[in-house]
Amino acid sequence: MAGWLLLLIVGSLWASCCGESNRPTCGYPPALWCSSKEIAQACQVEKHCTRSISNSPKANPVSVSLYYESLCPGCRQFLVLMLFPTWLMLNDIMNVTLVPYGNAEEKKEATKWHFECQHGEEECLGNMIEACINHLYPVYAFPLIFCMESSVDVIPSLPLCLKLYAPNASLADISACVTGDLGNKLMHRNAELTRALQPHHEYVPWILINGEHSEILQTQAQDSLFNLVCSLYKGDLPVACKRPKELPFPPIHTSLKKSAPNWLEFLEGEKRVYQSAQGKARETF
Repeated sequence: MAGWLLLLIVGSLWASCCGESNRPTCGYPPALWCSSKEIAQACQVEKHCTRSISNSPKANPVSVSLYYESLCPGCRQFLVLMLFPTWLMLNDIMNVTLVPYGNAEEKKEATKWHFECQHGEEECLGNMIEACINHLYPVYAFPLIFCMESSVDVIPSLPLCLKLYAPNASLADISACVTGDLGNKLMHRNAELTRALQPHHEYVPWILINGEHSEILQTQAQDSLFNLVCSLYKGDLPVACKRPKELPFPPIHTSLKKSAPNWLEFLEGEKRVYQSAQGKARETF
């Protein structure tokens, strides 16, 4: 599976750099090691991060917001094969916001909100788990959610994903959030954020770039988010964005396809269903 290929690469780098005994001292996923001098020191990777860490002011990062559903095949494909790999390479010039809700519906029952999701109760549970992770562990949230979404079974993968990406996080705290008032309020907030979108969302994944959505931006993001982020960033480009034009890099999902044919074949089939629904949505709204 493509997601697990990336997970194993990142995990091996983490182990080779810091080792098991140093994880509590570091306490940050590999994608964040070069985000500040303090984190680089804690994770013992200062020499590797000298180019990434600078005291000079930077331009505003490119903002990428994903409105999605935890069990939506098209959403999972974009998050796992496009958004997360791009963030791994360009996290110092981009911000990612994840809003799990999508095409769900809510209604007030007594003192709580009740949710109905496009892919059933399991998706509602997955949405709420990921909303709680975003709230409780913002530093680890994206790697954890990537790990879950890249798994065959999204929800059962949570305990293993916590061990791999956030060993100090508490499964009990996440469970308490999901079953308590906090998770209910977080999902209601996601519902409000989704309804407030302008233009209103018509399908998922629904992608905003720097707070804006258009068909052109959506297509560019789904075709090559990496190139889009590099082209929009106004500051000094990182080395990853300065690759020679004569050495074109294939889209990430193309290079991963060879290593994960079965999983990708499944998602490609589901993507066709999603694209059909997307077209019907455009006709309806």
